[in-house]
Amino acid sequence: MTVRIGVEEEFHIVEVETGRLVPRADMILEKLPPQTFTTELQQATVESNSGVHASLGGLYGDITGTRRLLDAAATANGLAAVAAGTVPLARTADIHPTAGRRYRHMVDEYRMVADEQLICGTHVHVDVPDRDLAVRVMCEVSPWLHVLLALSASSPFWLGADTGYASWRTMLWQRWPTAGPAGCFADAAAYDAAVRDLIDSGVISDAGMIYYDIRPSAHQQTLELRICDACPRAETVVLIAGLFRALVTEAVERPSGTRVPACAGRHEWLRAASWRAARSGLEGVLVDPRTRHEAPAAQVVRGLLDRVRPALEAADDWHTVRDLAERALAEGSAARRMRRTATAEDLLACTDLAIAETRGQTGRSRRTVADPAGHLTYPEPAAQDTPGSRPARLAEH
Repeated sequence: MTVRIGVEEEFHIVEVETGRLVPRADMILEKLPPQTFTTELQQATVESNSGVHASLGGLYGDITGTRRLLDAAATANGLAAVAAGTVPLARTADIHPTAGRRYRHMVDEYRMVADEQLICGTHVHVDVPDRDLAVRVMCEVSPWLHVLLALSASSPFWLGADTGYASWRTMLWQRWPTAGPAGCFADAAAYDAAVRDLIDSGVISDAGMIYYDIRPSAHQQTLELRICDACPRAETVVLIAGLFRALVTEAVERPSGTRVPACAGRHEWLRAASWRAARSGLEGVLVDPRTRHEAPAAQVVRGLLDRVRPALEAADDWHTVRDLAERALAEGSAARRMRRTATAEDLLACTDLAIAETRGQTGRSRRTVADPAGHLTYPEPAAQDTPGSRPARLAEH
């Protein structure tokens, strides 16, 4: 039986005319179904929650359909949504936190870390009904997660400057006290005890503030990937979801006697590997989990494909995921495309590119971005899978 998946996507809200990040999420959310769209810490961000799917085709249709709804609501207000780790044109002084006691506490407690939370990610949920197994698998798949980060890298700019990184969002995200690689735990009870200790310490206020690269859901029977940037292209989201499902499936199906944490408790190299992926994206070297030495990004990505090929073939995902991975390697990361456009033109053109790719367009122009009559060029959504007894939409906060 194919393991089901779902995705949460975060989107920046920008003003079309200037390309600047603006705190107008509430204007958009009031036009959108609350079971699908919700708020985030900052008023410049909207989050979408997909349905639960058995096929990558169903997930793709859901994502593109959801993006179309969001774009229509944004366009009606002279705004646009951008799926990227960061947007090039932003000022922290212009952005306001979302109302609510929890968000207010986060702003007061974490100050500039919260003030500068102008970042967006892609989160993938994979069914793992046994929570003890989910916690053990979490450690086994962690050595490969930085490869998924490299595939998603889409945040080379921060507050109008080129950071030199493919994913500056990663650098900002890791400032939170519970971000980064997850530890290794014997079972769910040990993991939950560690979370309670963190809450009791006063450093975090609730389990929702566990921001590890991967974590068992507190509300659903899933394992959640959290390391990735938001991805301008919906196809990149599908690629990452397919690879993550295959990694989890391969680990779950491995005989228990052979289940040994691949990190061997050495979490310092996991953090180093994430830094390398954030710095280089697909355009340089990555840390190869098989050797813990640097290797060309293409070699490491293809090594991941080889590792999970049996799981991909079992889910009938092999050809889709292989083709998407080869396309990503040939065309480079979103960070590369954004940086190339900014170099050739300017940061506004870079923002236009990100808007266009979020809309499903292969090109971009100022006319297209500003023309509500002609910009919806998404493929028609595929028929969605029946969610069964699971919730129709993800709702992880």
